[in-house]
Order: sequence, then C-alpha cells, then structure tokens
Amino acid sequence: MKKIRVGLGYDVHALAEGESLWLGGIEIEHELGTVAHSDGDVLLHAISDAILGAAKLRDIGYHFPDTSAEFKGADSSILLKECVRMVEQKGYVIGNVDATIAAQQPKLMPYIPQMEVAIANTLGVDEEDVSVKATTTEKLGFEGRQEGISVQAVVLLYQKE
Repeated sequence: MKKIRVGLGYDVHALAEGESLWLGGIEIEHELGTVAHSDGDVLLHAISDAILGAAKLRDIGYHFPDTSAEFKGADSSILLKECVRMVEQKGYVIGNVDATIAAQQPKLMPYIPQMEVAIANTLGVDEEDVSVKATTTEKLGFEGRQEGISVQAVVLLYQKE
C-alpha cells in the first residue's frame, strides 16, 4: 500500500506601500505589496510549508532563513522547487494542492487561473492538481484592514511507485 501524507501550511506577510505583490508566482498590480526578506510570495510560502510539513522536513524558515543574505529578495518559485526536490528525495511526489488566500484587496479572482498554471508548472503537476481560492474577511481582522495578507494551504503527498 502506498503511504499518503498530508501537510498544512500557513503564512502571513504585512502589506505596505512601495512593495511588490507576488502571489502564486505572478506579480499583481496593487498599491500595497508584501514586506518580506524574499519576494514575499505568501501563497508559495504556505504551499512550501505544507509540502515540507507533510514530509516531516520542518518548515520554510528552517531551510531558507530570513536571517541569511543568500535568500534576500529570493524568488519563492525557486524555493518551492527546492522543497519539491527535498520531498522527492524522501520518496514522495505531490498529489494535489489546495490553498486559500485571505485578502480584502485587491480582488484576486481574475488572477487565479494564471496562479494555478504557474504553481502547477513549478510543482511539476497537472493544472487540475492545483486549486487556489481567495476570500475577503469582510473587513475584519488584519486582512480586512489591509494590514496584511494570509494563506492557508493543504498538500497531499504519496509515495513514488
């Protein structure tokens, strides 16, 4: 019987003027962007954490610390590819990913298909295996006040044949 593992990832970044907003490997035009050591792609960070957690490989901060100059301004797609490489070394492959972005603004629905394609390409899976959803928090909490953005992601890994 193939072993199946599930991982949960969660990430948050503050929003500020003068920063870029990267989500799911694409840049989105908005007056606010994420404050981060890397490119601040909160969606790819949550997916990376879910993948690492499912394989019991700790978390993204352990492998790519925000105290390291090596990862200053890093492209989160490259970090995600490295996470995939690590789980493949342990004998697992990605089954599917499901993620939810919580942000009051900008409206993300028009960008979701492009995000799903970019994530699928980075992970090396079919587009059908990546689901991205977006929600507002009805102006509640830090997301609703546009102070930050958060993402929850779940990933399924299964043993290679």
